[in-house]
Amino acid sequence: MPGLNPRCGIRRTLLLVALSLPLMGIGGIQALFAPKKDPWPRWQAHDPSSTVVIDHSAWDGLLKRYLSTGSDGVNRVDYAALNAGGRVALDDYIADLTAQPVSALNRNQQLAYWINLYNAVTVRTVAEAYPVASIRDIDISPGLFADGPWGKSLVTVEGESLSLNDIEHRILRPHWDDPRIHYGVNCAAVGCPNLATAAYTGSAVDEQLDNGARAFVNSPRGVAFEGDRLGVSSIYAWFQSDFGGDDAGILAHLRTYAAPELRTRLETVSKIYSHAYDWALAAVE
Repeated sequence: MPGLNPRCGIRRTLLLVALSLPLMGIGGIQALFAPKKDPWPRWQAHDPSSTVVIDHSAWDGLLKRYLSTGSDGVNRVDYAALNAGGRVALDDYIADLTAQPVSALNRNQQLAYWINLYNAVTVRTVAEAYPVASIRDIDISPGLFADGPWGKSLVTVEGESLSLNDIEHRILRPHWDDPRIHYGVNCAAVGCPNLATAAYTGSAVDEQLDNGARAFVNSPRGVAFEGDRLGVSSIYAWFQSDFGGDDAGILAHLRTYAAPELRTRLETVSKIYSHAYDWALAAVE
């Protein structure tokens, strides 16, 4: 609006947030600052009758060569080795993927496509900046308060420039409305659900997302007890709305994927006491 002082608007917003904090709890506070679903209608197009199968074998080969699982259960990328011998193959895979007419695919093929593209571009972005301690140190996003690489346009698909935020928050989350998306896309951090050791495929993507959900929920990065007090990954706070909107919804989600012993324990709690996340780079040292 003409004549509006933006600093006044910022001050009013910060004041309202400050007044609301005591009522919101830790999860609600963290959710305030997480990216919201912002559907991009242009990417709703798909062809249910399409039988086209996208070949992700190049990405699968890169994962098998440069990704390894540590004793702590965290999958880590050997970025040094990737930069020495795998960057051409990675660049070629991303180029081939972005040349595909994704709007003409069926939904399962599209889901696998977008998850693999997100993960491959994330790995390339980290590799280009490596060595770094955290992906958050790659401050290439536009904006005064930008953090990390997620807001920068990094690829072009069907003539549209896309950032990692676009893929996750404007395409995957709103158009599939599936909380398991968070177990598929990987942000290169130790605290994140693992980068899958195999490429997602249209024929197996549902099973693969289920496997990712079970693996994370049953790991200490997803769910951990300190005595009787339950702590969970900050992912469940940042994206609370995707997991039911409150502690009860998150707990119901966790029980769905928890192994029997953990599920039994989760049945006895009704409150989440803490959230944690490790932003250290998931890299082979």
